[in-house]
Amino acid sequence: MSTTLKPAPVQALTTIFHYHAHVYFDAATREQALLLRERVAQRFAVDMGRLFEQAVGPHPCAQYEIGFEQALFGSLVPWLMLNRLGLPVLVHPNTDAELADHVDHTLWLGGPLALRTDSLAVSLQVLGQAAPRPVVINTAPLQDN
Repeated sequence: MSTTLKPAPVQALTTIFHYHAHVYFDAATREQALLLRERVAQRFAVDMGRLFEQAVGPHPCAQYEIGFEQALFGSLVPWLMLNRLGLPVLVHPNTDAELADHVDHTLWLGGPLALRTDSLAVSLQVLGQAAPRPVVINTAPLQDN
């Protein structure tokens, strides 16, 4: 008896509203995280989230979020690959599927961290949300990447 796996359905790129990059740090790497935060804000038009000095939501340690539009993916993510100052960075899309976005649809720069996924929704619509929180640009880039 053979087992045939049913392929997962193809998902359209139009299901992606925008992206997040989460930069993780601890007491020893806090200054690097702040420097990276400053460098990103100087170079990219992003939604720079607040600095969390402790674990919050699915994130297991101190972190901040960088929200960005799809058009920025091709420049911001490669820049982070080269300039993340050794910090772990989680990049994920924001779709209706919050849990899958953080677990299955991820890109890790540096080693992955174990996320606490019990707080993530399988579907935002089930919770009564039409979409993830929008990206609101709050940086004013001064220079090219």
